[in-house]
Amino acid sequence: MLNTLKNHPFAVEAFFKSSVVLSYALPQEKLAPLIPPCLQVDTFKDKFGFVAVAMVETCDLRPAGMPAFLGQNFFLIGYRVFVRYRDRAGRSLRGLYILRSATNKGRMQTFGNLFTHYNYSTVDFTEKSEGNTKTISSTEPQLLVTYQEKTDGEDVDLPEGSPFATWHEARKFAGPLPNTFTYNAAKREVLIIEGVRENWRPAPVRVLEQHVGLLDELGLGEARLANAFAVRDIPYRWEKGRIEKWEMPS
Repeated sequence: MLNTLKNHPFAVEAFFKSSVVLSYALPQEKLAPLIPPCLQVDTFKDKFGFVAVAMVETCDLRPAGMPAFLGQNFFLIGYRVFVRYRDRAGRSLRGLYILRSATNKGRMQTFGNLFTHYNYSTVDFTEKSEGNTKTISSTEPQLLVTYQEKTDGEDVDLPEGSPFATWHEARKFAGPLPNTFTYNAAKREVLIIEGVRENWRPAPVRVLEQHVGLLDELGLGEARLANAFAVRDIPYRWEKGRIEKWEMPS
């Protein structure tokens, strides 16, 4: 029964007050051991894979159809790998594989781990603003990001060492992607959760300082910041999870 509950058994709605996502580039072979065999690393130029760190101020999270005032407000930090999955119909689906999730609310940790496989923990979280400069930080795992949002008419350079030549290229690996995947190895089942969003117009941000402790913990300390985008005021919905059997290719 508990395993069934964790399979995202109902659609969920929320409102993203703000979302900042940093994507880090690595050789694809570094990420392959972190994902299940049913998935492939989604690559750029058949060389680079990406880990995204999403920092989201979430409001009114609740089962779809419930009034917004019954929802939960919390801060989310999600660590994801960009992946692809070939489904039973032969389609190549882009999506994300969750490495770990953190929140500032114990209640969200409890319900998140009851209804998903996203490995929630509760962290000490702080957010500071000075004019156009903002800092987000947390502990266990350590995270520190200081950034500036783009003002009208301002150009923002890509991070030094980014594999992308333009922000248009970088946008393809900015998230969110249409699907999130979980794999049950014992049953050889893939859980697919589709995300639906409105008015998603990400704007580049200038990152002044960044440290992601989880990358070091996973042996990914060589990762290079590839892009950073922000959005505001986004209605979001996760559909009920669907499951399909996966057979290892012969």
